[in-house]
Amino acid sequence: MVTADRETHQFAPNLVKRALLATAFTFACFCVLATIAVAQPQLSVSVEDNTMIIGEAGDMEVVAFGRSVVIKGRAKGVLSVGGDVTIEGRVDGDVATIGGSIIQKSGAYVGGDVIAFGGAYKPEDAQPLRESEKETVVFGMFEEELRSVMQNPAELLSPTWSISFIAQRLLSVLFWFVVSLGFTTIAPGAVGRAVARLHLASLRVFLIGSAAMVFTFFGIGAAVNLLPDYLSVSFGLMVLVLMIVSYLFGRVALQVSMGKLIQKHVLPEGSRSETLAILAGVVFWTILLSLPYVWTLALFILFCAGLGLVLTARSNPSWHNS
Repeated sequence: MVTADRETHQFAPNLVKRALLATAFTFACFCVLATIAVAQPQLSVSVEDNTMIIGEAGDMEVVAFGRSVVIKGRAKGVLSVGGDVTIEGRVDGDVATIGGSIIQKSGAYVGGDVIAFGGAYKPEDAQPLRESEKETVVFGMFEEELRSVMQNPAELLSPTWSISFIAQRLLSVLFWFVVSLGFTTIAPGAVGRAVARLHLASLRVFLIGSAAMVFTFFGIGAAVNLLPDYLSVSFGLMVLVLMIVSYLFGRVALQVSMGKLIQKHVLPEGSRSETLAILAGVVFWTILLSLPYVWTLALFILFCAGLGLVLTARSNPSWHNS
């Protein structure tokens, strides 16, 4: 489909000239559309019961969100987010699902990799028609959860309050309390310096972390497109480790910092303790990360602050309280 939007600010002096110009433009558009229709294979699609049925897609990639896909003819590649993929015909490239399963019917052909996150690969033939050097990657956990989230992405922003949801939050409080207590016990100096940096230069830490996150995302894209496979994989693993360490360390530091701030304004000086500060900070951030829509901003702050703290982790007297 071709869409053309034009604004014309010049008006012809007479109606005849304007009519001729409009006719010529319409004829040119018709020729372009006819050329495209002849040059590309016809795409045959129908939708039944939240399922896309592909008759013939030619050299086109088929992507579906919140729907299952059935390939009856031929397609270059298929991706379904929140649905199953059923192959009855031929797929020359990769077939992938997130929150769904891949069913390869008897006699169907898949020329690329098969990737299923939150589902299964179910070939009907004992020896399905596949290329021997291609990979099959299946991560079969949380199928229903992934399918539900992919079909209704708003659930991520607005979680449903239930007994299981509250139980998960309580377990999260216990987990992060133990982790934070362990960090402050094993490396009290590193956590103390991180808390001091947050108190003295929180804006600088956040800006450094934000810049690092933007650079990381662009760097991953550049590495995938420009570097050889083994180098891009190595770079991706290093970035993954950096993000995990930053999130853990940043969350611990933010929880301790917030706990001390809460303790300062709520408890008298004689009743304060490091353990109570950690518990108060853990409860605060767990509640914040459980609020609908707010949790996305809180998660972004955690990652940025964590990256900033890791990148500025050095012993410098200017960071310490006087």
